[in-house]
Amino acid sequence: MGGKILIVEDDAVTRRALEVRLRASGYDTVMASDGIMALQVAQKEKPDLILLDLGLPGGDGLSVIARFRQLTLLSSIPIIVFTGRDAVHWKERVLEAGAMAFLPKPIDNEALLAAIRSQLPGGGPDDLRQKP
Repeated sequence: MGGKILIVEDDAVTRRALEVRLRASGYDTVMASDGIMALQVAQKEKPDLILLDLGLPGGDGLSVIARFRQLTLLSSIPIIVFTGRDAVHWKERVLEAGAMAFLPKPIDNEALLAAIRSQLPGGGPDDLRQKP
């Protein structure tokens, strides 16, 4: 498999759509609907990458990134943030907070997969790697 991805999204429809897209591309997925659950799931499941919505109940994605970066066992997991918020205002803040990539909603599938491949060792599933 291509690695385990934790999807953190409060909207069930969007969360399910991302799960279907990622599983179809060869990734294992685990889910969380808020920041607290994300930390719990990450500690238990040890994902290879976190796909994080910026707008979450009980604290936005920036506070979730900060918590992940404070916890030694989770601090090195790459985080890709996605949001429907204004990219001009949020992209720099998200990257400065420690995210590895920023994607606007609606999420373009090719941009999503490219961002994931750039963060996972080996680039992800074999069928997604660039062929010479």
